[in-house]
Amino acid sequence: MMTGSVREDGYASSGNTEMSPEQRMPEWGGDDLADPAGTAGLDGDLPGVDPTELTDEDLIREMHSLHRTRLDTLRHAADSALANHLRRTAELETEYLARHPGREVDPSRLRDA
Repeated sequence: MMTGSVREDGYASSGNTEMSPEQRMPEWGGDDLADPAGTAGLDGDLPGVDPTELTDEDLIREMHSLHRTRLDTLRHAADSALANHLRRTAELETEYLARHPGREVDPSRLRDA
């Protein structure tokens, strides 16, 4: 029976590249985010305005900002910054989908099943 070894960085080297960034992030715990750097707000909440309190315009602006910085954050940011980026992106996109459940889907973006 073959088992994967553990690399120097603590991740399994089983050759499994199917893991998502969230699964590879040591401080990512599903819905919760560990805050080893103490970046949570003074009231203990994670940084960022609650997406439900944003106007549609502000929500879109925040999503644009996150998507604009996505590659740089993925490639070069600290693990905690990437985990925060993933969390915030999920929050904002979830709110967008809740507000626009019948969003218009561009037929040119569809693939044959």
